[in-house]
Amino acid sequence: MGTSDLTLDADTAAVDAIPRLPAPPARLSRPALFLDLDGVLAELAPTPDAVVPDARRTAVLQALTPRLGGRVAIISGRTIAEIDRISDSSMASASGVHGLERRRADGAFLRAEASEAVRGAVRAFEEFARNRPGVVVEDKAVAAGLHYRGAPETAGDAEALTRRLAAETGLTLQPGNMVIELKTPGASKGTALKAFMAEAPFAGAVPVMLGDDLTDEDGFRAASELGGFGVLVGPPRETAARHGLSGVDAVLDWLEQLEVEA
Repeated sequence: MGTSDLTLDADTAAVDAIPRLPAPPARLSRPALFLDLDGVLAELAPTPDAVVPDARRTAVLQALTPRLGGRVAIISGRTIAEIDRISDSSMASASGVHGLERRRADGAFLRAEASEAVRGAVRAFEEFARNRPGVVVEDKAVAAGLHYRGAPETAGDAEALTRRLAAETGLTLQPGNMVIELKTPGASKGTALKAFMAEAPFAGAVPVMLGDDLTDEDGFRAASELGGFGVLVGPPRETAARHGLSGVDAVLDWLEQLEVEA
């Protein structure tokens, strides 16, 4: 057994030592649901474009809106245009790019003013990806994403590049699942959740945030602060969420079976 095998065994043991969270309640009183997209409503894919609409997902989301009186939104790192593509435009309320874009239930669209440094980050990412097959650059206008799921061996170099650029530009470094983003400062999934909760039809409800990675922790904490809770989707880890679900199928099953009290 080599050193890497020992490290892998240690990491696995560390994960196994964290108890799995209990499933969320099957019945909720006046909930407001906030759902991440990748890893929660859609399985992770090698590239962002590989995630496509799904008939079951669309049906579940379309059924949720009337059952919850409109109190459901997708909060994602993707742009709202991408959220609409993947969800078949089934959500009136949505927030994209980690809170930097937001569409309210009344259709009003809000987007932060992009930092000029984002353009430089996109160019630096494109230069980094040029000779690294499998690395994908995503230009979100208010943020730049560097995806390395297709080239995991570049993770160290990608992290070093983004840390350097963040220090030089003042952009916010946002790590994710095999992706790192540099984004315009000032927003998060937590700020998006709180903004929705301050307006109709969400105001006065109990917020429940479903997410799978580190970008969702702000949403879990915001939901808890407002009297609700977070649901971690996927393997157990240290988290601010109070409940857990095993994966995308378990999320869709729970949403289909959820009983809602007015």
